[in-house]
Amino acid sequence: MTVELRDASHGHLHENIAMFTRVLRDSGLPVGPAHALDAVRAVEAAGVGSRADVHAALQAVFVHKRDQIAVFDAAFDAFFRGRNLLDKMMELLSPVADERAPKQKPRAAASRVNDALRPPKRDDRTTQSELEIDARLTASDMEVLRTKDFAQMSAAELEIARREIARLAFSADRVRTRRYVASSRGRFDPRRSMRSAMRTGGELMVPRRSERAVKPPPVVALLDISGSMADYSRIVLHFLHALGERRQVTTFLFGTRLTNVTRSLTRRDPDEALALCAAQVEDWSGGTRIGNSLETFNREWSRRVLSGGPIVLLVTDGLERDGDTETLSREADRLHRSCRRLVFLNPLLRYDGFEARARGIRALLPHVDSMRPIHSVESVADLARLLTQA
Repeated sequence: MTVELRDASHGHLHENIAMFTRVLRDSGLPVGPAHALDAVRAVEAAGVGSRADVHAALQAVFVHKRDQIAVFDAAFDAFFRGRNLLDKMMELLSPVADERAPKQKPRAAASRVNDALRPPKRDDRTTQSELEIDARLTASDMEVLRTKDFAQMSAAELEIARREIARLAFSADRVRTRRYVASSRGRFDPRRSMRSAMRTGGELMVPRRSERAVKPPPVVALLDISGSMADYSRIVLHFLHALGERRQVTTFLFGTRLTNVTRSLTRRDPDEALALCAAQVEDWSGGTRIGNSLETFNREWSRRVLSGGPIVLLVTDGLERDGDTETLSREADRLHRSCRRLVFLNPLLRYDGFEARARGIRALLPHVDSMRPIHSVESVADLARLLTQA
C-alpha cells in the first residue's frame, strides 16, 4: 500500500523539490519553477512507496534528453541520499521504507553537482569601508592561471581551466571544399537549371548558380596517455570535446596500443564523455610506443579518417620507450604526406632551455609542420588560433 504525499500533514516536500530544482539548474540542466510544480504533482501521483518510484517520477519531469541522465542521477544521489531527506520522507509517509542501496562510485557529473550543493562562502571579514588598492604592479589570478602548468594546478584551478578552454572561440575556421552547393552567386549550374526547368515542362528556364562549399577542415587527434602525458592529455580531451561541437573531430588515444575514443567524446556532457574514454582505454598512464601506434593508425585507420584534408594533432612528449626511431620516422613521414598539416604538440616546450635531445623528438621533427607547447590555458588558446587560421 502506497501513501500519497497529498495526504501528508507534515513534511517539506515542496521546499525539498524546489531546492532540488535549483541544484539541477546550477548543475546545467534547463529547468525552472514550472518544472518544480510539475515535479510536485508527479511525486504526489506516484507516491513514495520506493526510491525507484520517486526517481522515475522526477526523471520524467526534469530529463528531456539522453545526455541529461548522468547529471540528473548524480544530483538525485547527492541531494536525497547525502542529506537523507528521501529516507526521512519515506519513513514518515510510507508504512515500509526500503533499505538504503549500497554505496556506488561517483558518477560523471558528481563534481558539478557537488559545486551546486555547496553553499556560497561568506567572508565575515568584509566591512562596509572600501579599500583602495594599487594593482598596477600586480597580476590577476586569471592571468596567472592562463600561464600556469597543468601539472601544477590544483583541482579547483583545473576546473577553471576546463571552463576557460570550453569558452574558446572558433570564428573563422572555414575552408573551401571541392563540393559545390546552391548559391545566389557563383558559376552557372546547368544540371540544377535543367532540373528547375523540368518542373515547368521546359516553358520557363531560370539559370541556377552554385559555388564551392565552405566548411571547417576536420581534425584528427592522436593523444599520448603515458604516465608523463596523462595530465596534459586529459586537458586536451576537454578541448577536443568543445571543438567537436563546431567541426568534425576524430580522436585516438595511445600508450602501448591505439584506441579510438571518437564515439565516447560525442556525449554532450564533458564529464560523462571523459569518463567513457577512461573506461574504454586499458593502458592509461602506462608505457609509450609511439612508432607502433602510428603504424597501427596508418595501416588500419588512415584511409577512413584522413579524407577531406584534415589537420592532425600529435600530442606527445616524444619519449619513445622502445627506442625504435626508424619505425617512428617512417610512419611519421607517411602520416605527414596524408594530411593537410601535422602539428606536434609537446608539453616539454614549457621549459625555457628545451633542446630536442630525445631520439623520438629528433625522429619526428623532420616530418611535422610545426611544434608547439601544450601545457597551459594560453597554449591551448594558441592552438585554437592555429586551427582558426588553417
